[in-house]
Amino acid sequence: MIKTHKLTKEFSTTVAVRDLDLSVDKGEIYGFLGPNGAGKTTTIMMLLGLEKPTSGLIEIFGKPLEKNYFEIKRNVGVVSENQYFYDDMTAWEYLNFFGRLYEVEEREKKIKAFLERVKLYHRRNERLSGYSHGMKQKIAIARALIHDPDLIILDEPQNGLDPYGIREVRDIIGEENAKGRTVLISSHILSEIEQTCNRVAILNKGKLVAEGPLDIVKMTTQQHATLIVEIENLTEEIKEKLTTQSYVKDCVEENEKLILSVDRDNDYRSQVARLISENGGLVVGMQAKSYSLEEAFMKITDSNLETIIKEGTA
Repeated sequence: MIKTHKLTKEFSTTVAVRDLDLSVDKGEIYGFLGPNGAGKTTTIMMLLGLEKPTSGLIEIFGKPLEKNYFEIKRNVGVVSENQYFYDDMTAWEYLNFFGRLYEVEEREKKIKAFLERVKLYHRRNERLSGYSHGMKQKIAIARALIHDPDLIILDEPQNGLDPYGIREVRDIIGEENAKGRTVLISSHILSEIEQTCNRVAILNKGKLVAEGPLDIVKMTTQQHATLIVEIENLTEEIKEKLTTQSYVKDCVEENEKLILSVDRDNDYRSQVARLISENGGLVVGMQAKSYSLEEAFMKITDSNLETIIKEGTA
């Protein structure tokens, strides 16, 4: 759905994006992340044809963007970071305007459904100038979806929303993806990316520093896996036996639990449980520590990791 090759954008004083290779597959929700100034918005502007690349190639739907701009644009829905509205229009008039622009069939039926979906139908005849920032953000999402695009690009879609609005947007993204639509999301709300995305890419200083399935990106920042084991009849002998295993790199007792750092090349939970049982202990609980996307993001960007994580490998 989206493919770039060595995409680069240079300004007079800086290189905003350098040699960017992205690949967004059909039907996935793809998180596009990075600290402020990383080049995310510049990249999105190039994907939309609003910024001309200094060099490199962009393909949308398998077609060169520069040669098929208007055809492609009609099948893309966009929520930009900074929205511009016709404030003298009502919400109904605004969505009707864009519905007519895209020649949407059953336009009024769809507008009613979208306004009900974001709980603004009762305010449909109010001018947008009287809408709050969060309400306008919901209208922007409705406008982006009104023409049933196959590709949806969302730049900070939950910006300015309260927790209820954030959840509404998350549900809408999931519903649209379930219909087969591809979604690219750029957001600073990493907890939302973690709940919605299949794959993520992380930009830092204009370069792609990590890309891959969400779990792989999170795991690759950790040198070892961590197992938290709760044991009845924990003895020094059990701890000593565990520390002699080649796959165990560290063993710490904490609050009547063992915290084990183990190699990431295999799932060692069954071996750990068997060794404990053979030495008189009883495993009453075991879990692998789950690292958050925020932890991975901070570690990757802080270290300016330059090894791209290929899908399924480190």
